Amino acid sequence: MTAPAQEQLAGVRYLVDDVAAAVDFYTTHLGFTLRLDAAPAFADVVRGPLRLLLSGPASSGARATPTGLTAGGNRIHLIVGDLDAEIARLRAAGLSSFSSDVVAGPGGRQILLTDPAGNLVELFQPAQA
Repeated sequence: MTAPAQEQLAGVRYLVDDVAAAVDFYTTHLGFTLRLDAAPAFADVVRGPLRLLLSGPASSGARATPTGLTAGGNRIHLIVGDLDAEIARLRAAGLSSFSSDVVAGPGGRQILLTDPAGNLVELFQPAQA
């Protein structure tokens, strides 16, 4: 049995303080499309096969999280064609929430930035084959 296309998306839930600010960040700066806006509790945005569930404090997803848990090092990973150009575009748009410098390794180059709630986003440019 094949699931409907919307169920084939990979879903990640991010807890956010301000759903509207998170929607603006992801749709304006990172190419996501708004699927469902139930602010201030919840929003659903997509980019390719990634469904990002943005849960505000009033959402059931946020209320289900036990107090005291921390995020660890988890982050969403977005592939970009030109990391330097993407960094310049985001800085020109007023984003200053970069959490690291550019790091290079055998697989490519990356930089971390944070959304308005402090969730990590990795921008990654694969190494040329």
